[in-house]
Amino acid sequence: MTPARIVRVDRGRCEVVTADGPLHADSTAVTDPCTGDWAALRGTRIEALLPRRTAIVRAGASRTSLAQTLAANVDTIVITVPLATALSADRLERLVALAWESGARPVIALTKADLSPDPEVDRLEAEALAPGVEVVPVAATSGAGMDALRAALTGTVVLLGVSGAGKSTLGNALLGAEVLRTGAVSAQQHGKGRHTTVSRELVPLPGGGVLIDTPGLRGVGLQDAGTGIQQTFAEIEELARRCRFADCAHTAEPGCAVQQAIAEGELPERRLASYRKLERESRRAAARHDSRLRGELHQETVKRQKAISRHLRAVYGRDGGRQK
Repeated sequence: MTPARIVRVDRGRCEVVTADGPLHADSTAVTDPCTGDWAALRGTRIEALLPRRTAIVRAGASRTSLAQTLAANVDTIVITVPLATALSADRLERLVALAWESGARPVIALTKADLSPDPEVDRLEAEALAPGVEVVPVAATSGAGMDALRAALTGTVVLLGVSGAGKSTLGNALLGAEVLRTGAVSAQQHGKGRHTTVSRELVPLPGGGVLIDTPGLRGVGLQDAGTGIQQTFAEIEELARRCRFADCAHTAEPGCAVQQAIAEGELPERRLASYRKLERESRRAAARHDSRLRGELHQETVKRQKAISRHLRAVYGRDGGRQK
């Protein structure tokens, strides 16, 4: 069989590239092929997909939908964050967790930096939300920051972000040509753009490596992303190791280093709330297909409800009246 790489997927048909060049291939013999996959080709039929070294996987939107693989065998994920609007901490943390969980290395590109009053302040804010991630303010139209961004990219590069974040404009600047379709951002929609990219396609970069542009993400669900969440909130993980109890829930336990950091102003309370929210979401998404985890979550819910009931009885008494 012939080795090939999938550059585009469209309804059971794939565009692939081999050592002899590009061709169209039938992918009905394999499950869930995606852009970036390496495949074993027999003639014009994909017989098998090779194991994925890395993969960007997001949870399905409904309780019954399966997880969706956005791209495979990725080395660098460029999270595009537009500075034309206020930086969304919750969205950035979610995208960074998704990127870390994939196994690839995230880089944050603060696009449209020419529209920000102070890109340096924005850079510091983004660095605080994504410990260990390189943050580069860029203005693709003028070229500002592009050399620094290119230096941070290696191998297969994926552009990831919401609609209107300037992904395609940034991609064209990296490609050195108007290869990717771009569109205007609607001011009436508070800086949101339309989906100008409707599929994922792998394109060679001039200096080596390849680029994958992705459609804008309206929602990003996390699927069993425990490792990615831990890396995104590395400072909370570090503080948790100093807690008196190994199973500390970081609520009211004595000797909790996380709560102490919040009380002393070293850790924003919002940051802990976001950490807990993403952890719950990730576990619930994973529990859709894991009966053992569903049982654990059920027991946790029952335990929490009992604790609330005990608290209410202590405060209001069994007859519903507040205790004196």
